[in-house]
Amino acid sequence: MKLVNMIKTFRADEDGAVTVDWVVLTAAIVGIGIAVLTVVSTGVDTLGDGIEADLTTAGSIGDGE
Repeated sequence: MKLVNMIKTFRADEDGAVTVDWVVLTAAIVGIGIAVLTVVSTGVDTLGDGIEADLTTAGSIGDGE
């Protein structure tokens, strides 16, 4: 009888399912964060290159005068 009760208790216990849900949700949040970081990083690099080019051009104009 103890084995049957243990199996019923195990089947009714939902702690493992909740843990799996949290792990999946956490992995999804981390994945979205990495995707956002990649997109933002690319934009920041492009913007920084543009600013560098503008400052270089402005410095060259100032040196020639």
